[in-house]
This record gives sequence, structure tokens and C-alpha cells, in this order.
Amino acid sequence: MSPLATWKFSRLEIAFWLLPIAAFFLFPKYLTLGSQILITALFALSLDLILGYARIISLGHAAFFGLGAYTAGLLAKYGWGEPLSGLLLATAVATLAGLLTSFLVVRGQDLARLMVTLGIGLMLYETANQASSITGGVDGLSGVEMGKLFGVFSFGLDGRTAYVYCLVVLFVVFLFARTLVRSPFGLSLRGIREGEKRMPAIGASVSRKLVAVYTVGAGIAGIAGALLAQTTQFVGIDSFAFHRSADLMIMLVLGGTGYLYGGLIGTAVFMLLQSYLSSLNPVYWQFWLGLLLVVIVLFARGGILGALAALRARIKRGRR
Repeated sequence: MSPLATWKFSRLEIAFWLLPIAAFFLFPKYLTLGSQILITALFALSLDLILGYARIISLGHAAFFGLGAYTAGLLAKYGWGEPLSGLLLATAVATLAGLLTSFLVVRGQDLARLMVTLGIGLMLYETANQASSITGGVDGLSGVEMGKLFGVFSFGLDGRTAYVYCLVVLFVVFLFARTLVRSPFGLSLRGIREGEKRMPAIGASVSRKLVAVYTVGAGIAGIAGALLAQTTQFVGIDSFAFHRSADLMIMLVLGGTGYLYGGLIGTAVFMLLQSYLSSLNPVYWQFWLGLLLVVIVLFARGGILGALAALRARIKRGRR
């Protein structure tokens, strides 16, 4: 596939990206929630690369999210408040951490990878907790003061700058991920997902490709964490927490793994429902959300996008 082909969008894709742009004008009072959805969607995109395309199961992906958040937060707290350079440095730290830990992750199979990634996340959480003089511990990192974006746009309480900033970063990273998965490297990842033991027979180095995609996924997770720190100007220790990784897995399964758009759609559905149901019933909202997840898993194999793909295939067969 030519590089230019990856820049072509279908009508449905164009409509999808027009939705958050329309939301900016239609729902100005909910831009803060919108920013949170965009950041989490980027985080889900990073997990989709390693789970949906390389079948690396991770319950500690929040480790890289937290590293990105604390790097950007600490830089801003101690005088480096320029957003874009802080974002790049946070990405570099998370990417390096992903590279260093990837050799441990790719050596095992599904259960071993699950435990290793969980262990990495728990260790970083406890490290951040013990280093309270630097990270703020359970009280979180306060005093984060961000400079103006391009020296002009400040991160105000209205959330307008934060929303546009997050949307642009999400779209740019999505283009990168889209190009990656449609490249020969991305095709080899699909081959590993479908038949890992057969790939060495055609001369493909499985371990090197898994290390590469795990490192890229870690870097993108770091971008999401940095965005959270910069737009909220606060970093909590829950950035490393297990529940953040678990919720992310739920969002990705809800939307559908291996589609790129699955993480984005699953995040939006999950967080909007969470916000709506919790406002209706602050006590029992988790019951209804859990019921939805059970229904999706039982009757919509492959998540929302998987169900839509199956429906489309049935319609095509019916026309023949």
C-alpha cells in the first residue's frame, strides 16, 4: 500500500472525526469531559497496538501513562512549562521505559506477559508512593503550572485550549498508528497475531517486532499521560493504578480490538455512559454499566465494531 493511501479517509471516517469538532461548538459546557475522553481514547489506542495487533496482553499499561504524566508534571512544576517540548520529553521517557521492559514482556506467553506487565505497573505505583517528596505520594503532584501553547493560548478553566490541543494530538498520533498498521511492519504484526509460530519460517523476527510495537505503544501511552498532566495541571498517583489499566482493557474490548477505531469508540461509549448513569444513580450506576458489558461480550463478539462488521457481512451475503 502506498504512503498516500493511508491518508485517504472514507466517508464514515470523515464523519467520525467531524463529531468531536462539532462537539466543541455544540457542548461548550462539557469540554473538560471531552478532553478526558480524548486523552483516554489516545491511551486506548496505545493498548490496541500491542493487544489488538500483536496480542500482547497487558494489565500494567498504566505504568507508561503514569511515567508520561509525572514527567510532564515535574517538568512544569520546576520551571519547564512549555507544553510541546514537555510532551516530547514525556514521550521519550515512556518510550525508553517501554524499550527497557519490553525484553521481559515478550519472552513469555499470554499468562506470563499478563503477570509481568501487572508487576511492572505495581512496582512503579509503589515507587511513586514511596518517593512522596518528589511525586507528592497519595496527595498527588500539585503546583504544576503550564505555559501558554505557542505562547498565545492559555489552559483556562473553560477547557477550550485543552480540548483542541488534545484533539489535534490524538488525530496526529492516530495518523501515525494508521500508517504503521498498514505498513509491511503492521502486516507482519497481524501475521504474528494469527500464527506466531509460523512467522520465523518466512524469515520474520517475532521478538524484534514485538519489542518494537510494545515500545511504540508505551510511547503513545506516555503522550496520553502527559496530556492529562498538562491539561489538568495535576498528577495523581492513580495514574499508575491497576484500575486505570483494567478500565482501559474494558473500553478496548467494548469498542473492539484490532481496529484502531475500536479503542476510540469504546472509550467514548464507556465514559459517556459512566457520566450519565452516575448522574442518574450515584450508588447503583456500576450495575447497569456492568450489565451492558455482559451483553456486549455475549451478543457482540469483537465489540461494537466487531458486531457491525459481522452485520455488514450478513447483509452482503443476503444480497447475493
